[in-house]
Amino acid sequence: MLFNSYSFLFGFLPIALAGYFGLARLGQRFAAGWLALASLGFYAWWEIRFLPVLGLSIIWNFGAGCLLHHLATTRQAGLRRFILLVAIAGDLAALGYYKYVNFFIGVAGDLTGLHFAAVNVILPLGISFFTFTQIAFLVDTAQGKAREFNFINYVLFVTYFPHLIAGPILHHKQMMPQFASPETYVPRSANFATGAAYFTIGLVKKCLLADSFAPDAAAAFNAAGAVTLGVAAAWKGAIAYTLQLYFDFSGYIDMAIGLSLCFGVRLPLNFDSPYRATNIIDFWRRWHMTLSQFLRDYLYIPLGGNRHGATRRYVNLMATMLLGGLWHGASWTFVIWGGLHGFYLVLNHAWQRAKPKAALQRVPASIRLAAATLTTFLAVVVAWVFFRAPDLAAALHVLKSMAGFNGLGALPARSFSDIDLFLMMAKLPNAITFWNDVALYVGGLAIVFFLPNSQSIVEPDRYGAAPNGLPTVPLRWQPSLAWGLVMGLGVAACLTLFMSTSEFLYFQF
Repeated sequence: MLFNSYSFLFGFLPIALAGYFGLARLGQRFAAGWLALASLGFYAWWEIRFLPVLGLSIIWNFGAGCLLHHLATTRQAGLRRFILLVAIAGDLAALGYYKYVNFFIGVAGDLTGLHFAAVNVILPLGISFFTFTQIAFLVDTAQGKAREFNFINYVLFVTYFPHLIAGPILHHKQMMPQFASPETYVPRSANFATGAAYFTIGLVKKCLLADSFAPDAAAAFNAAGAVTLGVAAAWKGAIAYTLQLYFDFSGYIDMAIGLSLCFGVRLPLNFDSPYRATNIIDFWRRWHMTLSQFLRDYLYIPLGGNRHGATRRYVNLMATMLLGGLWHGASWTFVIWGGLHGFYLVLNHAWQRAKPKAALQRVPASIRLAAATLTTFLAVVVAWVFFRAPDLAAALHVLKSMAGFNGLGALPARSFSDIDLFLMMAKLPNAITFWNDVALYVGGLAIVFFLPNSQSIVEPDRYGAAPNGLPTVPLRWQPSLAWGLVMGLGVAACLTLFMSTSEFLYFQF
């Protein structure tokens, strides 16, 4: 079941909301239990055979958490550390089997020259997210930071359907107090209005923007190697995927935040205009923020962080990003993507230590800002090539074409997006070329560089009008008739385009 589907919008969501607030009159434990059951049903809708995997993961981690909490009160540090390591090892073993077993089999075959049969295994949806969520819970419990152990609330914390499939990665301390608060279970018109605004923005990002960039990205990367891509086709495909991924993933997060607000629960932010970043350090403070925080708190800092000199910091950064790349997928392309970002971060930190500040001050601030933003964006685009390419050969072909070594080359055939089909049905075929080649790219780049992000539009008093970076066009949502009409038209356009419902890109991770 997808957020951008009729079955969700007109079936699951109204039933879940009605049951949640209806049962809240009997007591918040009934409402929490209902929402946990609804979330499990939402997950089972995808593939019911993976429900036991999720259930066993919850029981394993909740039991380990209770034991760790008990040991924390008895001051048995050695035993507590042992239980923590065993519990995390169990989580990583399950994740490793389902996500990485065939990757490791392939690596073993390459190293030994022997042939090992691949295992027929299917990746359960959301396993990376609910595994990391629970590992953070275990570490927080071992450190005495998590103290609330209501089983129903814990099940809800792990399975909560807005975040379950593609994040954001949640922390126990963020969610359990909300589930325990009576205020959460009171329906509020302000929450519904704000939640609807977030959801609509996310729906528009997904249906009108991300899915429109998808055909160009798929055409370029699927054809890489089969045909010789030209420089324009390669850059168009790389930019298309860069924008598709942002609008797709941030659109999902906007919808998740909006849906959660309707239930009275606030999720953490996950994006803060990342393509407006002026360096790679800044980019990782804005992109997939909950993953960045997890990697920082539970990997980079335990490795030593920046506490042992510059060289050790660089080694820790590289190790963290390599593992972050591997978290995204069992492929060398993801490892290279993570390593490339690790290299970027090392360069960035080294530059901050050695840059000629006096010379840079002579360059106008506006030029420095524009140059830093463009340089960072192009570096991110290059790295996304490895992230999107089906294999290393395809990635290198696209990069070679982007560098101009393959000349003009060929323009690969692309499939039609839902907007293309709509324009054809409206007998406006000439508008397809203008939309795909001009309006979509100019508009998409203008949005990521010069418009405020969703939280700055919907809740500027809470999150600020706009993050640092290039100047933005002032835009502020209000619960007014005018905004209602705009949002209504956006939803109507998206509902019209539900011709071929597409999954969110981060579902595969």
